[in-house]
Amino acid sequence: MSVEHLKPTDSPDRAAEVLARDGCVVIDGLETSATFDRIREELGPWFDANETGVDEFSGHRTKRTGGLIARSETSRGVVQNPFVLETVKAVLADATSYHLHLTQVIAIGPGETAQQIHRDQWAFDFFPFPNGYEVQCNTLWAMTEFTEENGATRVIPGSNQAEDRKQFSIEDTEPAEMSAGSVLLYTGALYHGGGANRSDATRYGLNVTYARSWLRQEENQYLTVPQDVARDLPEPLLRLMGYARGAYALGYIDDLRDPLDALRPTHGKDTGFGDLEATARQVRRET
Repeated sequence: MSVEHLKPTDSPDRAAEVLARDGCVVIDGLETSATFDRIREELGPWFDANETGVDEFSGHRTKRTGGLIARSETSRGVVQNPFVLETVKAVLADATSYHLHLTQVIAIGPGETAQQIHRDQWAFDFFPFPNGYEVQCNTLWAMTEFTEENGATRVIPGSNQAEDRKQFSIEDTEPAEMSAGSVLLYTGALYHGGGANRSDATRYGLNVTYARSWLRQEENQYLTVPQDVARDLPEPLLRLMGYARGAYALGYIDDLRDPLDALRPTHGKDTGFGDLEATARQVRRET
């Protein structure tokens, strides 16, 4: 089974349908390649300072640079891409809310070997989530062209329906090839891995993932983004970063205050455990 490609003119609901079936889909040309050129320029000092990975999974010829909200103003628009956010909302439709799970650029250098095939949701201490219950919706943006030769991410379409802890080999996968500015969306249950880079150039991909708000973030946004930076960010982005209740009675501060009050004490008087009516609707739907 090959990776299905959609156009930006297709609907997020259509993308969510493909994700439910295959666990992955590519949206061609959703952003411009110039956008990612700016991000690479903004992150230049951190690219230069970072070391490669320390083991085979992180990659001995692969660099990872996180903290994109604080370090790259341009990346904030990519994190909030409307098509992506609507798709995430559809994939995690039964969740009260979702939040930003991690932001990072993955730069796979020449000579890197293929990564172990895995599920991203294994980060949650290998908890065996029920088959079909998605906890993440992830993106990998092609900052440069993704080809089989330069290490395009290897995926197994349909493996989101497979049993947990299953062992796959590279031979079971196919490359998610795409042009710069395109994005691979995939769920936390999809088996995948970074490809081997047999070219003479570095493959750059921007990895932004989203998860149900009651799950801990892989990248701690509250510490990654300094408060003096966070205070000036727009409210929708702060909410996405986690300055919001994760569900009813999850994530408030001290006297049942809105988490955003930690940054903006004059924000308002939104107190309490959260939206009781919405919670009641959830209970009725489940029972």
